[in-house]
Amino acid sequence: MRLGAFFFEIMPLAGFFVGFHYYGLFIAAVISVGLAGIVLGLTWWRASFVAPFPLFSLVLSAGFTAAAVLFDAAIFIKIQPTIFNGLFAAVLLGGLLMKRAMMQVFFAKQFFLTDDTWYRLSRRWGWFFLCLAIANELVWRHASDADWVVYKTFIAAPASVLFMLAQLPLTLRGRIQPDNVQQS
Repeated sequence: MRLGAFFFEIMPLAGFFVGFHYYGLFIAAVISVGLAGIVLGLTWWRASFVAPFPLFSLVLSAGFTAAAVLFDAAIFIKIQPTIFNGLFAAVLLGGLLMKRAMMQVFFAKQFFLTDDTWYRLSRRWGWFFLCLAIANELVWRHASDADWVVYKTFIAAPASVLFMLAQLPLTLRGRIQPDNVQQS
């Protein structure tokens, strides 16, 4: 990933942080969803493909933001990360219970990995998402809005990036060449 692409991808989070400090939680969420929509649209325009994961994230964020604005209830903005991370934890860990590596379902078009690697990544990411869901619940319930925004921006997001980087050695070891991939 190029550095410019990385900064482009974090625009929604940066917009959320800046928006909160200038306009409050509701406008920050709207700014974040708008920027995420722009990022996703430009990604589709450049690649003619959008991965299911960011699309689901955008739809979920937009729905929770709309509910927050419609009902004038900030709780919808605060629980969105809990629901998002909790759902992915349930899908990934539930898939493992059913002997299915769900990471492969989400990312098979981007990565060609061994079955063992897909299972290990699904397990690791499932537990990580569960930890993020629990942490979000604890923080939004016991901290101020400003502290929750700092947690979301400077703790949860960097933790996700660091966790992703920590999975890189496993991912690189588990690569297979596209010509060796069997079509299902």
